[in-house]
Amino acid sequence: MNLTHGRVVKMVRVGQLLAATALAVVLTSQFATDSANAQDVDLTAVSQSNGNSPMLLEADTLVYDHDQETVTAVGGVQIDYNGNRLVAQRVSYNRQTKRLVASGNVEVVQPDGTRVFTDRIDVTDDFRDGFVNTLRLETVDKTYFAAESGQREGGTVTTFNNGVYTACEPCEAKPDKAPIWRIKARKIIWDGKARTVRFERSRFELFGQPIAFIPAFEIADPTIQRKSGFLIPQITQDDDLGVGVTVPYFWALSDTYDLTLQGTYYSKQGFLGEAEWRQRFNNGEFSLKMAGISQRDPSQFSFGTENAGTLGNPNELRGMIGSKGRFDINPRWAFGWDVMAQSDKNFSHTYNIDGYSELKRKNEVYLTGLNDRNYFDIRGQHFKIQEDYPDGHPEARSEKQALALPTIDYSMTPDRAIFGGELNIDVNMQSLVRDRLDSAFNHVRGPEGSSQRLTAEAEWKRSIVTDGGLVITPLLHVRGDTIHQSVEGGTLTAYQGLAAEQGVDADVRNSFNRLMATAGLEMRYPVLFSGATSSHVFEPMAQVFVRPDADYQTTLGIPNEDAQSFVFDASTLFERDKFSGYDRVEGGSRANIGVRYSGVFSNGWSTNAVVGQSYALSDNAFGTPDPVYAGYDSGLETDTSDYVAMAGFSSPHGFSGSISTRLDEQTFEMRRTEVKAGATIGSLAVTGRYAWIQGQKNYGFQEDRQEAGGTASLRLNENWRVFGSATYDIQENLLARDSFGFSYDDECFTFALSVSETRRTRDRETERTIGFNIAFRTIGDFGQTTNGSTFN
Repeated sequence: MNLTHGRVVKMVRVGQLLAATALAVVLTSQFATDSANAQDVDLTAVSQSNGNSPMLLEADTLVYDHDQETVTAVGGVQIDYNGNRLVAQRVSYNRQTKRLVASGNVEVVQPDGTRVFTDRIDVTDDFRDGFVNTLRLETVDKTYFAAESGQREGGTVTTFNNGVYTACEPCEAKPDKAPIWRIKARKIIWDGKARTVRFERSRFELFGQPIAFIPAFEIADPTIQRKSGFLIPQITQDDDLGVGVTVPYFWALSDTYDLTLQGTYYSKQGFLGEAEWRQRFNNGEFSLKMAGISQRDPSQFSFGTENAGTLGNPNELRGMIGSKGRFDINPRWAFGWDVMAQSDKNFSHTYNIDGYSELKRKNEVYLTGLNDRNYFDIRGQHFKIQEDYPDGHPEARSEKQALALPTIDYSMTPDRAIFGGELNIDVNMQSLVRDRLDSAFNHVRGPEGSSQRLTAEAEWKRSIVTDGGLVITPLLHVRGDTIHQSVEGGTLTAYQGLAAEQGVDADVRNSFNRLMATAGLEMRYPVLFSGATSSHVFEPMAQVFVRPDADYQTTLGIPNEDAQSFVFDASTLFERDKFSGYDRVEGGSRANIGVRYSGVFSNGWSTNAVVGQSYALSDNAFGTPDPVYAGYDSGLETDTSDYVAMAGFSSPHGFSGSISTRLDEQTFEMRRTEVKAGATIGSLAVTGRYAWIQGQKNYGFQEDRQEAGGTASLRLNENWRVFGSATYDIQENLLARDSFGFSYDDECFTFALSVSETRRTRDRETERTIGFNIAFRTIGDFGQTTNGSTFN
């Protein structure tokens, strides 16, 4: 026996793939050279290896036993090789058995970051087979294995005996404390080739308490993101469908495409099958989804009210097919689509088909381009509402939605100044087709037939600052439109009815051409007041826009499809054209006058405010009716508008608030008010809102509307949070909507439970939805939703 004392450091070249194998080669070569001094080790056997990766071996003592043919490194053994690192108190190699044994606080760190902790490891010199006692293993993505013992076979399969698996990080303060969740199993088999982890005779524990016994199940290797196999089942409940149990299967066909097959059994309606194909390319991706069912009890979907019937023919198969995709043609251009076809108007909404279940559905195909400050977009769109009402029902709207083929937007802003100012050019085109007249509350929201509009406009403006600080911004704008339409008899009758009610012309022509030119001037005079603890800016502001009257707008024959939403408040006071879309255009000269204010305080508080009024200097476009009465009862219908004002504040302590109001221009009577407030106090976050809107009979609201609501969220600690919201209809004395829930989340586990209620004002019927979701990292998530529960 030879013994070498002192700290031994040796670097050699070996070709094995693991530090343990490299050490075996090193120690084996000692017997071949019969060296008596560790300092003379040059390891001639290394020449037989297949590579030249460096290995560093450090130990306090090397012991050579010629009789037993063993070599032992003792005391602070550390081996670094090819990204692997082995640390132990003692490492020995037996040439006869060709086994390597490391003991004493053994830690192995692999190149991918996986860490293995044990008291003793016994492996063959090629590291294909081995046995470990009291094993702990930590992967790079923070998943953890532990076992009484483990063994490795064939170089790829590791078996943990009486093992434990979790994705929860151990508590540093209490290492023996049970994690949030864990799986205990008689055997855990980790197959490195198949990349699966199989659990046999296992039980699932939550907060240290067993909640389920599972004879056998399998999950994907935690080090990979994509693996074929069954996903966590889901449970749902719906009044019309019954209890549903969903079992999905994910099929990872390659790194770029996969297939998900999903079956759901509903206790009332039978089996629903779904399939989704997803594929990625270098420049984009797309998906294709199909679903179908043969309903067991179609009568669940019939209505008992007047003019109601069943949706389509529910005795036949119901189904859908949909696709989504987006591809980058080059860095500037992209092409995409989101389309769906289904057997009836609300199949996807009824069965909650993921990605296609929204109530207001928009099918579209688009091409868009963006280059610096230039933009182009062309889209074909088809709008649908996945409603419960069948065609012919008074409240059915899906069949009245338009088909847009196409809509085009183009915007160009040159980088260089034009006559010292900025020029912007916009082009918009829309072509609409509607099969049925869309009208309600004496409004024609959309005509039956077809209409096309092409709009081109250009705006130039330049800001000039005088020596006295006055900011003058001249503006020139020109716009041209051509409109063509072909309306059916029902639309003509509706237009004539509106005209008779308003006492105006209802000339419905096949084509209209209009031209609008605007010369504008804006003047602002910001004045700064500074003090020791604050600074304030008051900015009186005036605008004048001179343009011809829009006489063509005295007819109700021009459709209004995209400018129906209109609110006059402080945010729109200084807009050149206050209509929200292209179909309506503001004509007639107008002046806007107001004051803007902003203040900043040294303690972190800030304030802002706007107050002003608008004046029609000639023809008032907002006093002229159109098919949807846009601008009526808005505060702009009179030559002198209502007063509009807004004020807000924010603080460094989490407090913020704002108020916006509109007051009658003669009596100062309140016409509209909105109040918002929010606060974050430690772990509590709350928001509140109040809105009051005076009755607008031309919009179909005969009575005043008054509503209050708020949200709150309280984080109880790092992981637990409770939240809730409520909306109260003051006018109807009705809690219209409310919800409450709580959630838990950490690095390995998420749980959420929520209950929401919606009450219909007409019949005060309550719809309740209860849902919860549990997610276990690396395992999957499990959820249940209960929809459609109604009671009075």
